[in-house]
Amino acid sequence: MATKVVDIKCPNCGAAVDTAQKTCKFCKQPVIISSFTSVYDMPMPLINQYANAYRQALAQSPEIKEINNSLAMCYLKLKLYDKALAAFEKAMEDNFDNSETFFYAAICLLGGKKAFLVQRSEIDKIEEYINAALMIEPRGIYHYFQAYIKYDYFNRKSFNTSPTYQEALDMANGAGVSPHDIEQLYGILGVLRPETL
Repeated sequence: MATKVVDIKCPNCGAAVDTAQKTCKFCKQPVIISSFTSVYDMPMPLINQYANAYRQALAQSPEIKEINNSLAMCYLKLKLYDKALAAFEKAMEDNFDNSETFFYAAICLLGGKKAFLVQRSEIDKIEEYINAALMIEPRGIYHYFQAYIKYDYFNRKSFNTSPTYQEALDMANGAGVSPHDIEQLYGILGVLRPETL
């Protein structure tokens, strides 16, 4: 089934664009944010501008499926974890095959806290989302995030788990996780990297 193309305003400059465009032909900024990398280095005022534009577009055309994921990325960058999680979960309904949506939803469930401090019910949901992301696409960073959860929650609390954090870390390294991806992950999480990892 083809994705419906809808006319919207560029979140950056307000020019008339459509959801099929990757970048605005006027300001050269992204129209639809499809990856967190697009917003990682954006200044907060611009992130707010994008979030407002996406909210307005959804209010006028709720059928624009790509925008829920884009809005969720903005909310995550703004550390509005509950709003980001709700938008990611809506995006999951729209596109069940996007591994990043599950990955970032798992991150949102930590709410900016170390895994050690999160309730077990949230950890179980995080694992469910990580496993879904890994089934769609076994990226190194997904295995690495799994290793972090296995270490900071299960290992530190002396709970048995499979895979262990060492096994998940080996899978991450085998899948080619990069130092940049790891650094970016801890920037998103807002926690310090454990020395063990």
